[in-house]
Amino acid sequence: MGKFDGVLICTDLDGTLLKNDKTVSPENREAIAYFMAEGGYFTFITGRMPYFVKDILARVSINAPFGCVNGAGIYDPVVGKYVWTQPIRDDVIELVRYVDANTEDMGIQINCFEHLYFSRENKTMEIFRQRTGLPNLVRDYADIDEPIAKIVFGDHREERLLRVKELLDAHPRRDDFDYIRSERSLYEILPKGVSKGTLLARMAEHLQIPMAHTVAVGDYYNDVSMLQAAGIGVAVENATPEAKAAADHITVSNENHAMAQIITDLDAGTIRLPPL
Repeated sequence: MGKFDGVLICTDLDGTLLKNDKTVSPENREAIAYFMAEGGYFTFITGRMPYFVKDILARVSINAPFGCVNGAGIYDPVVGKYVWTQPIRDDVIELVRYVDANTEDMGIQINCFEHLYFSRENKTMEIFRQRTGLPNLVRDYADIDEPIAKIVFGDHREERLLRVKELLDAHPRRDDFDYIRSERSLYEILPKGVSKGTLLARMAEHLQIPMAHTVAVGDYYNDVSMLQAAGIGVAVENATPEAKAAADHITVSNENHAMAQIITDLDAGTIRLPPL
């Protein structure tokens, strides 16, 4: 019987598990291997699509399906397919059209479960492709014929993203969807009721792990729901004030092997899971 039997650690990637240069430190890798060898489940929830995490899976081992699309999908890399998805309503295109008509030079991505399309180009979308290495698949949002996972608006100018939020907040269909600021330059429309927190609960159920024995780790606004939902929520030292306020514990920064520190603290009882 392992020390971490029946425990699930679910982490965010950027700014949390990954260092600023997008690598996973040897200290983190060693601690994760120890945690899994002692019976624990280790995985992540990310805003990325499954094809956008192949490089991550080459750098760090997981032993459970991972969450993706900011809560709209669970993907099993062993069998190479989704375990569960929640597409967004088709009429989300009405909101996309509204934002497009009332902004200028706004980047628009349409994230489907198998493809990511660039519907409106700007400098932010160009930088996004350079950073991620994704192909420039161009398709107008009115011509998408696949189930849509989420909509992403992008602009590096803060006032432009605040304008998107203002427009969506005022739209009569606003309450049919959920919204999240996933990065400093990105604002997303998600299916109603979808978040990293709701996905963590679904993943725990899939693995037959009680929520009281889940540990969530994050750093940003879109991690708040899973930090609140987990048995233990841990924010890294570099997290936003909102993420820190939602967490039960604050650990070291992503540059200082945060995952290794959390596993060490679980091992020593410094971070103690609540009883079942």
